[in-house]
Amino acid sequence: VQLQASGGGLVQAGGSLRLSCAASGRTIAIRSMGWFRQAPGKEREFVAAVRWTGDTTDYAGSVKGRFTISRDNAKNMVYLQMNSLKPEDTALYYCRSHDDKAYTYWGQGTLVTVSS
Repeated sequence: VQLQASGGGLVQAGGSLRLSCAASGRTIAIRSMGWFRQAPGKEREFVAAVRWTGDTTDYAGSVKGRFTISRDNAKNMVYLQMNSLKPEDTALYYCRSHDDKAYTYWGQGTLVTVSS
């Protein structure tokens, strides 16, 4: 599975951005997709995830109520709608997927910068 993330950019605090992640390759094997982020000088952390079937989603406490993860199975896409952005949301955002063999795949990061 190959993942291509996009949609990052510079936004003022309180603004919104939508990240997209396109999956290609052995997409029939995808079981879940999600987003992680890594701020400068910090470890990569979980942001949100969605199962590829059903309605199960999961969010980090720091983004719950502000971020929404969604998917489009037909297009093999996952999205992260980010609202009420804060300067502490500034990070490189990575798309990740798991397949039916529990392999993990990572996309390249897309940079989100929130100015105060």
